[in-house]
Amino acid sequence: MKSNSYYVYLITNKNNSTIYTGVTNDLVRRIYEYKHRLADGFTKRYNVDKLVYYETTEDVESAISREKQLKAGSRQKKIDLINRDNPEWNELEL
Repeated sequence: MKSNSYYVYLITNKNNSTIYTGVTNDLVRRIYEYKHRLADGFTKRYNVDKLVYYETTEDVESAISREKQLKAGSRQKKIDLINRDNPEWNELEL
């Protein structure tokens, strides 16, 4: 049985003023969609396409649960999470 990976991620805009939380099974594809404005909605409207944080799991339920936990949390908790692993808010390479 092939194992899959699932990603919970935080992306922002060039000014780091907006943070979006998402989940996907293909992070490279998903970031490509954001960068090329293929994903309608919030991310396209606010020019959110810079990956600044992500976590990986092999369990889809855990990924969805973590995404919900992050979305329910405060903006400050997301900022603290990013600052812990990526204090310069550099765009992460995949």
